[in-house]
Amino acid sequence: MTLFSAIHTLTGPPRRLVIVRHGETWDNAAGVWQGQLDSPLSDRGRAQATAMAPLVAALAPQRIVSSDLSRARDTAAAISWATGIPVALDPRLREIHAGQWQGLTSQQVKERDPELRAAVLAGEDLRRGHTGENLAEVLARCSEAVGEIVAELAPGECAVLVTHGVAGRCIASAVLDLDLDLAWRVLGGFGNCHWSEVVEGARGWRLTSWNVGAPAGDVAGADA
Repeated sequence: MTLFSAIHTLTGPPRRLVIVRHGETWDNAAGVWQGQLDSPLSDRGRAQATAMAPLVAALAPQRIVSSDLSRARDTAAAISWATGIPVALDPRLREIHAGQWQGLTSQQVKERDPELRAAVLAGEDLRRGHTGENLAEVLARCSEAVGEIVAELAPGECAVLVTHGVAGRCIASAVLDLDLDLAWRVLGGFGNCHWSEVVEGARGWRLTSWNVGAPAGDVAGADA
């Protein structure tokens, strides 16, 4: 039994989770591995957040919980302004730590660390940048945080989770009880200021939308 099946007790209207990725940062635009570096939103990222916020607000959330990194926090603030709901911060929703790759461009990682990069791209769940996290570790900490949030939701309530590209897919994987490798192949990318919704059903959680974005937020950017 998984964490989310254990807290699955559909006795009324279904609970919902809306998973939101932060807006574009200057590092996204430059192709830099951010990991847990606190990269600010770019001008385009702020415009994306402004365009996205009323659309997510229309999903009628009761809670907003965000990664404490500023790119997620500032994205969540736009949703807070549109809904009037305060933002709670949880560092467990942070992006994967990319170790020695943080601050390097994708080309620099390719040149300096070709073997590890190739292994990660091939699907091996190794620590990013040697000293960072692997996906299993991100999955564990995100699952713990989201499990607590779901357990506190009343029937019919919705929580918005503002997070990152890799962390967002790990959250979806956990709630939907998908193997990480399967989730990466099936779900695909998660664009800046795009969102996805999972809804509680009679037999567990189901994905009702993935990687939805406002027209101004239609950019993918680098995951980490």
